[in-house]
Amino acid sequence: MDLHEIIAKRFSVRNYIDKKVEKEKIDYILDCARLAPSACNRQPWTIYVASSPDVLANLKLAYAREWMDKVSTIIVVSAHHDQSWHRERFDNKDHSDVDLAILADHIILAATQCGLGSCWVCAFEPDLCRKALNIDDAQEEPVVMIPIGYADSSVAVPEKKRKNISDIVVLK
Repeated sequence: MDLHEIIAKRFSVRNYIDKKVEKEKIDYILDCARLAPSACNRQPWTIYVASSPDVLANLKLAYAREWMDKVSTIIVVSAHHDQSWHRERFDNKDHSDVDLAILADHIILAATQCGLGSCWVCAFEPDLCRKALNIDDAQEEPVVMIPIGYADSSVAVPEKKRKNISDIVVLK
């Protein structure tokens, strides 16, 4: 599968089967994540891979959805605001969210390449997520939870609706 095919195939999976993700696939996904660029190469992140039943149960409290019940792995990416690059000269913008979005996209696309489903989850309770992962550093913020697993193939793949290129690109 080339990159365009991977991107076209990827969708937010909210129906999983009860099957554990192989360690080799997780290792591949993490290596792809490790290669993600970041502003000034600061790499201001920690990647948590939750697969133990206790940690998964506590993480699922932070985003209590029935479809999460069969997820065997959740990757949580957290930002370190004290390590990220800030645009100090102009407005002091913290670029950790940008950096983590790139990292999370690498994770999601690598999972798709491995034949796995994923979903980008940001609507979780951060304090419960912090508690589940024992994050006590005030400068570290859980930004995205990414459930990863095998999609239930009996559920129809949703149609991907995207704007036309002419609607989003301005040539000057």
